[in-house]
Amino acid sequence: MFSNHLNLVEAQRQRAEAISAQVAQFLAANGQIEQLKSPPRNPLPPPRSTRIAPETVLKRRPKPISAAERKALRKMADSL
Repeated sequence: MFSNHLNLVEAQRQRAEAISAQVAQFLAANGQIEQLKSPPRNPLPPPRSTRIAPETVLKRRPKPISAAERKALRKMADSL
């Protein structure tokens, strides 16, 4: 455990010593510690398909209205 705060380290020292004593007792009773492979933290997502079904309608964002079109719409709205 790495910490710049010594009081945090000292607060956990008793707990760490208790765990060390338990491990030593386990090993003294002919216990064996196995180091197993850890599981991946974030599994990779499944690969995306490159195929697009012909019946699929692609949802595309409409083009924004240009400044000239916006100005023309304002003129039309004011004339009503």
